[in-house]
Parts: sequence; structure tokens; C-alpha cells
Amino acid sequence: MENKPLPPHVFIFPLPYQGPMNSMFNLAELLCLEGLHITFLVTEYIHSRLLTSTDIQSRFNSYPGFQLRSVSDGLPDDHPRSGEKFVEVFDSLELKTKPLLKHMLLTSSGGLRRPVTCIIADGILGFTCDVAKEIGIPIIYFRTLSPCCLWVFFCLPKLIDAGELSLDQSDNMDRLVKNVPGTESFLRRRDLPRFGTFGDLADKTLQLSKKEGQENPRALGLILNTFEELDGPILSHIRTFCPNLYTIGPLHAHLKAKLSPQTTSLESSSSSLWNEDWSCMTWLDSQPSKSVIYVSFGSIATLTKAQLIEFWYGLVNTGFKFLWVIRPDIVAGKDWESQISQDLSEGTKQRGYIVGWVPQKEVLAHPAVGGFLTHSGWNSTLESICGGVPMICWPYFLDQQVNSRFVSEVWKLGLDMKDSCDRVVVENMVKELMEVRREEFSHRAEEMAQVAKRCLSDGGSSFCNLHRLVRDIEDMMIQD
Repeated sequence: MENKPLPPHVFIFPLPYQGPMNSMFNLAELLCLEGLHITFLVTEYIHSRLLTSTDIQSRFNSYPGFQLRSVSDGLPDDHPRSGEKFVEVFDSLELKTKPLLKHMLLTSSGGLRRPVTCIIADGILGFTCDVAKEIGIPIIYFRTLSPCCLWVFFCLPKLIDAGELSLDQSDNMDRLVKNVPGTESFLRRRDLPRFGTFGDLADKTLQLSKKEGQENPRALGLILNTFEELDGPILSHIRTFCPNLYTIGPLHAHLKAKLSPQTTSLESSSSSLWNEDWSCMTWLDSQPSKSVIYVSFGSIATLTKAQLIEFWYGLVNTGFKFLWVIRPDIVAGKDWESQISQDLSEGTKQRGYIVGWVPQKEVLAHPAVGGFLTHSGWNSTLESICGGVPMICWPYFLDQQVNSRFVSEVWKLGLDMKDSCDRVVVENMVKELMEVRREEFSHRAEEMAQVAKRCLSDGGSSFCNLHRLVRDIEDMMIQD
């Protein structure tokens, strides 16, 4: 009997941050379900955190074709690797990790695994394309940020030439932006990504993002975590740069739709870098339908003590129940805890539940949650859309600025609170979302959740695009 040929071997390399990794782990599991072999590469720093906060290996135990490997990011153990240090992480990956990656790719076959058929790398890691072309392996990029922000990045050369990024704090930040086609009627200067100091065109993050319009088309295709029905107009513009798009999102919901109810328990399937506190689910079980405002600013955003106190007063003063994620590192230092007044403490005891981290997808799917005060990270935005939960957006940096504007003005799924951190504004926005315009926002959010669900069903746009991606990877193996 003839031996069955080995399946394609896909090598996945995410940007080493929580959001991009979540998306790529979901993609890896989807490809495992399609019978592909996967090598998933993380940095040693990330690997250590995964082992501390979750048993990631248990998630993939049922997939013999999956292996998790680690590589040095070239930074010292005590490097913070947080938001403002992003460029240092990127520079070190390009300088120190690139040669290690090349060696790993050249020696990745053996036993029951064929040589690498295809690389799927985060599209901001341009050096991965250099390595792929040097050794002759096809590469597909995956951009885990929002398409609307990616399109702004592609337009950065025009924005710079037109002087629309030469800003200072005295400029009219509500002036409409003219050089991002398709957004001329609603995108304001204040909605553009924040690159370091206002007006600093030499900012390294800005220059890195500017390269994406030239970098991303180098790959054979571009995977996006969205669905055609949500981002269709923007996707048509992106296709002028990258014609071969695979829109296969929302990935977390796509994976859930593929898995059987008998699959591993929810708690063991997490890839969170923080320990999840599941006690919040019991607390939610005791709350009435759509009565709780859920608050989380993601895994990177930080607050000042003053901002924390303003949010706290605003939430307590609404009179609504609230579930709030306050990460251990969300405020520098610990002395802020001693500054919580008696009235805040009492108000929280009556109406609030505060934890260090939560299983967010499950929280947003809980019937007690009626609104989400969010930093507008793309994963959080998609999880809120799939949960049918309207949003109040308080963006922190990069794509979050653009996302929040699309939530309020394009998709009509909530309110944009950017550039404001005042207890009265917080209180009024929560009341508007949860009370004054509750029916309007709830109806729109539930409608969009149904659209997202349909795109994942047999014949839906994301369902078909995933199968096209798998078929294209299999064709690479045949051509090998």
C-alpha cells in the first residue's frame, strides 16, 4: 500500500504581543482542523509567560501535527517590552532573531514532518519576507490589526506629503482628513493613529508603519481578521495594493464554529498572557440581563492615577453594575490603591466587581453584559461585535484611534470617547449607551452579530475564504 503523503507544513510567526498572538493561535488551530502541520514560533519571553499563565500545550494536544517552538528576541529579561518600547522589540527581532529564524526554517523538517511549505508571518515583520525569499519558501502575511487602520497606514505617504500629519496640539483636531480615500466624510485628524510626538515625521513607529504599503504586497497574499460584510468598502481599497486577500474573521468565532461541543474545556483553551479570573462569571450569573457595563483597556494600555480615579468615579456615579479589569501593571506603582476614597470603595462594593484579568470572549457572550467600555483593540472590537455588545471607545494608541471612529460613525455600534477622561463624561456616556439609547444600540449590535455569524456558516464569505487559503497552501506543496 502506498504511503499517504505528508500534509503541508505551515510555519507561523506572530508579533510577540497578546492581541496578534491570540489571532494567530486561532488561525493555527483552524489550520490544524484542516489537517495541516503547524510549527508555531514564539519568543522565549512569551513562551515563559504562556507556561506561567496557561497550559497552552493542552489546547493543541489533540493535534499531533502542531508544535510550539521558541526563539530569543535578543532583549534582556528585564526589558519591559511594553507599548512605548515596541520599536526596540522590533529592532531586536530584525537584528538578533532574523538569523535564528533562517536557521530554524532550513532545519525544520524530519520524521513525520515535511520541509516548510509556507510561512505565515505578521506583516509588520518585513524581515520574514527577506528570509523567505532567500531560501525560496512562499510567504503569506497576516495583519492582525483592523483593515481600516491598515488602509490609513497604506495612505501615510500621501498624508505626509499633504501635511496632514504635521500636527501640533494647537491644530484643529476635528478637521476632516482628505487623503484616506473612502473616509473623507468622517475621519478627523484626532482619529489618526498616534505616532509618538505630534508632528514628528521622523518618529520610528510612523516610519515603520509607512513602509507597510510597500512591504505587504511583497507576500503572495494577505490574511485579515475581518469579514467582507463589515469592512467591504475599505477592503476594496486595500485590494488596490494587495489583490489576494483572505478575509477569514472573526477568527475567534470562526474557530468556535468549527469546534465540536465536546472539545477541551474553555479554561484550558486560553492563550492569555495573564491569569484569568473566572470568578467574574459567577458574579455575572447573578446579574439581570444587559445590566452590567464591562470595562477593560486591554493588555498594553496604561493609566495615570488621575485617569483611574476619574474612570472609577464615573462608573460608580452611573448607578449601573460594572465589571472592571484592572491589570496589576495598569498604573505604575502601588500607592494608588491607598488613594481610593471611602465613597468609591462603598460604591464599588454595592455595584462593582474588579479583577486582574478575565476570559473576555466568555464575558462578552454573557447575557448580563449590556455594554463594553473598551480601548478599541481590534480583537476586543471583534469579540464585542460577535457578542452583540455595543461599545464606548476610549482608544490608547495606533489602530485603536481609527477603530473607535469606525465603531461610532460607520458601524453605528457605540460611542467614541477619545481624548476625554472626565468622570462626568464617563458617567454620561455610560448612561447614554445603557439607558438613553439602549434599544437603538442593542438592536444594531445584535443585527451585526447575526451578520458575523452568517459569514462563518457553510457558503459564507469567511467560510469560503478559509477553504481558499487551505487550498492555496496545498497547491504550494504540489508545486514544491
